[in-house]
Amino acid sequence: MKVQYFEDTDTLYIEFQGREIAESRDLDENTLLDLDSEGNVCAITFEHASKRTDVSHLHIEGIAA
Repeated sequence: MKVQYFEDTDTLYIEFQGREIAESRDLDENTLLDLDSEGNVCAITFEHASKRTDVSHLHIEGIAA
């Protein structure tokens, strides 16, 4: 899983799996969901992230694989 914040565009990108994107769906005007060919969620993009989330505080809890 990869989390990236692009300060210049105020965009938060969360990639759950690095598969090829087959389809992107607009959840609303500022949220985009990327799906693979089987309909699995690969990533989500939040525009205007600093107004919609607390990007200054990132807390990660690990899950043993």
